[in-house]
Order: sequence, then structure tokens, then C-alpha cells
Amino acid sequence: MASGDDDDKRHVYGPRQVSALVPGLVRPAFKQRAPATAQVLADWEAIVGPAIAAVTVPKKLFSGTLSIACSGPMAMELQHLAGELMARINGHLGKVTVTRLRFVQDYGMGVGADYATRGAVPKSRPAVVAAARRAVEGMEDGRLRDALERLGQAVLGRTSG
Repeated sequence: MASGDDDDKRHVYGPRQVSALVPGLVRPAFKQRAPATAQVLADWEAIVGPAIAAVTVPKKLFSGTLSIACSGPMAMELQHLAGELMARINGHLGKVTVTRLRFVQDYGMGVGADYATRGAVPKSRPAVVAAARRAVEGMEDGRLRDALERLGQAVLGRTSG
């Protein structure tokens, strides 16, 4: 056995750079959902607008194809808007990530279907919105503050019943 083999398996104890630790920490999360997918899911309403967000849910982004759950009749209408939707999504992400849209029929997506049954974040109650705003009030305005406020609303909305 060459001495180089032992060095490859050696554990490093003591101080290390944070950059050496990050891949091991985020790899499990990214295996479940890619960062672009998480961004699209979190910002779906801001990307496509409230009317389309009310009747659709992005499900999966894989190899440039974004699967979107919607009702059958809505899928036909969305196919006509596919080019514009992809432009909005890619513009929001800052690079060409989505090259194709796949519409998946979901019977629970009809008129009046509620957010919780579709797997999306329910609309926040005023108390939840206020609590999330208080949590980020010390931060300066910007995308990070907005994202953290939305995250706070999602978490507080789910935990407060």
C-alpha cells in the first residue's frame, strides 16, 4: 500500500476553511431539490403573477424541463404562453435554466382548489405577515430581506396552524 493512500483517507481535525465544509453540508439538500428549483418554487407567484400562480404549481425542474401541475383546460392556455413563461422564469433566475415546460394534469387544481391540497404555501394571515415583517425589520431593503420575509411567512404559517 502506497503512503499516498493513507493521506487520502486521513481526517483533518482542527480549524478548516468554511469553503471546505460547505459542499458536504449542502449536498444532501441539493440532492432533494436543485437551487434553481427551490428558487422557482419560492418565487412562483412573483415570477408568473397571481392569476397564473393561483391555478398552477411548479413541481420539478430536471434537465431544463420544468413540470407544472395544473388543470387540463389550463394546460392548453399555458401552452400558448409557454414562451413568455420561460422568458419570465429564466429572467428571474438570471440565466437560461428552463428550456421546456411540461404541463401535468392535476385534478385538484380546478377552480376553488385550496393551496394546502396542492402542496403550495397557504396564503398568510395578517398576524403571520406582521410577525415575519418584524423579524426582518432591522435589515436593509433588498432581495435578501424580501426572501427571508417570505420564508418567515411560510414557516410561521405552517407552524401556527
